[in-house]
Amino acid sequence: MKIAIVKLSALGDIIHAMIVLQFIKQHLPDATIDWVVEEGFKDILVNNPDIHQIHTVNLKRAKQQKSLRLLFKELKKIRQFGKYDLVIDIQNLVKSALVSRIIPSSKTIGLDQQSSREGFAARFYTDTYAIKHSENVIKRNIAIVSKALNITISSDDILNKQPFLHSNSQMSSDLISSTKMNVALIPGASFESKIYPAKQYVQVIQELDANFVILWGSESEKLIAEKIQQIAPQVRIANRLTLDELKAVISQMNLVIGGDTGPTHMAWALNVPSITLFGSTPGYRNTYLTNINKIIESNSDVNPYKINKNDFSIKSIEVSDIVKVSKELLEGNQ
Repeated sequence: MKIAIVKLSALGDIIHAMIVLQFIKQHLPDATIDWVVEEGFKDILVNNPDIHQIHTVNLKRAKQQKSLRLLFKELKKIRQFGKYDLVIDIQNLVKSALVSRIIPSSKTIGLDQQSSREGFAARFYTDTYAIKHSENVIKRNIAIVSKALNITISSDDILNKQPFLHSNSQMSSDLISSTKMNVALIPGASFESKIYPAKQYVQVIQELDANFVILWGSESEKLIAEKIQQIAPQVRIANRLTLDELKAVISQMNLVIGGDTGPTHMAWALNVPSITLFGSTPGYRNTYLTNINKIIESNSDVNPYKINKNDFSIKSIEVSDIVKVSKELLEGNQ
């Protein structure tokens, strides 16, 4: 069987979808699995042994440039990917549904109109399934693949997953301590209400005897990192990393702390201990709890159908709660 998975963006969402790969291969070892992704996120998929080929598109660039010519060029390219027995759209947005339908295939699968945030996407599929939008996103991804391929993936299978991010990059040795536990802080996120305050990160640093490494991906995130370092000069700020380098660094950490953002979710994918901080986004939906992957949520009542970007309740998360969970995870990692 030749399968194409469509998950174009964003970083954390792609990571949450990649969990399905190892289970498809366990049940269908001879299956060929290709993945369709936005060019900018290709490196998160690179080196995964369960992916045969990565196809890239640049729909984001076409949108940014408001170019119909670029859009039609990209859509034409998609038809050249080859013919598939099955295309599974795990993203279930109109843009991903359109891409899925253009790919030559015998069957195109996605969610029905009531299950997707963009219900119109369902019109592009030959077959649809009903899975509540409010359901945990990892369980949603598992469910759509299970239904599409008629395979069974249990909760225990997810808990016992193999790490599924792979890197060829050499890690910078000056970031890692050989005498202290290594803790990565992820101060940035895709929008402001998912960002935990710098001053409170400083308080966490002051309460834990560890080597802290701050990871950043944009100039605004670098400014937050420098603000933290001004008060806590012992922290190390990494250089700007490629996605492949980021995988390598996070794989060597004893703990990762950050908001609801891609690099924090990498820790879960790599079976590295983590604490994900949730304010304006739903913790029960956007991560998968394990013995080493914990969440701390604000008391905000979050609507998964319509995120309130003016909800800054993440600031109310107590430093003492983060320190308590951190110590438990670090002690368990010794």
